[in-house]
Amino acid sequence: MIDFEPNEEQALIIDTVRGFAQNEIREAARDADESRKLPDGVLAQAHELGLVANALPEAHGGGGERSAVTGVLVAEELAWGDLSIALAALSPALVALPVTEFGSDQQQAELLPRFAGESFVPGSLAVAEPRHDSNPFRPRTTASRDGDAYVLSGAKCLVPWIDGGDVTLVVADEGGTPQAFVVPRDAQGLTATPDRYMGIGALPTVELGLQDVRVPASARLGGEAGCDWARVVTQGRTALAAMAVGVARAAYEVAREYAKQREAFGGPIAAKQAIAFKLADMAIEIDGARLLAWEAAWKLDRGEDATREAALAIDQARRVSLTVTDGAVQVLGGHGYTREYLPEMHLRNARGFACFEALALV
Repeated sequence: MIDFEPNEEQALIIDTVRGFAQNEIREAARDADESRKLPDGVLAQAHELGLVANALPEAHGGGGERSAVTGVLVAEELAWGDLSIALAALSPALVALPVTEFGSDQQQAELLPRFAGESFVPGSLAVAEPRHDSNPFRPRTTASRDGDAYVLSGAKCLVPWIDGGDVTLVVADEGGTPQAFVVPRDAQGLTATPDRYMGIGALPTVELGLQDVRVPASARLGGEAGCDWARVVTQGRTALAAMAVGVARAAYEVAREYAKQREAFGGPIAAKQAIAFKLADMAIEIDGARLLAWEAAWKLDRGEDATREAALAIDQARRVSLTVTDGAVQVLGGHGYTREYLPEMHLRNARGFACFEALALV
């Protein structure tokens, strides 16, 4: 029987992260988006909360408390605060969680301690490609074995590139199978060109070019055994579904409070049938999308194949986040189109979920 009632520890985590999102992330969200710069100190504060480190093995300095369900609870609350900052705060997981699950002993010993240390160290995962047919299961970036090395060639986009990181995981096709490779940021033949998007303005992202980038054979995630890339994609889709719910919930709450206070034709517009029904539909859609994300996370925690559940969750959450944020802009009327209120930023961020892939993991 599925039971989604948070246990005592999870309830405490939700309260803690929600308070952090309210008092630190939300307060910095607008300025971060306008300046296209992550706020000073917030990522360090997020690291102090152990949002990623708690999920890493105790043998490498972590808390040993890996849980996808807890991960989606945290992801929703952070994205409720702001999507860009949430993606940045959870970026260490982009390297740390795949290495925890699939990395060789050498890779774990070398990479994991840095993400469980005293200071924040960002992670980076290169999945999406600048093509209309980009597919995480069929990358056009290639990895060719050459003696005791691999040679990577191709291009990636939407790659988080926060200052302070020194490696990125690059997904490439190796003989018809997608595999991940640990690539130093300063590798010869690797170029990083900053890019800008409609949303997630505060998150530094780049387009990567890989021109015969040579890495040792030991850089292949999992060594000779490789990794189960489909599971990594499933973890990413589950995380993004939860974040889409968080963005939608944030926009809905702004619209609801505005509708209660805005008066027209003799009373608050929340009492008008058209607005009341729209707000009710928003709440229903958000709750439904959240349950799909929780179900996918629940199956991940049980070690089961959650491919279908994660695909359903992200597909629904993408639609809901766009519908709800657009509805919030409509509820605010002319104010919804201004930068004085957050829903216009929520709408721009929500639009990106259509192309986001593995920007976060649980």
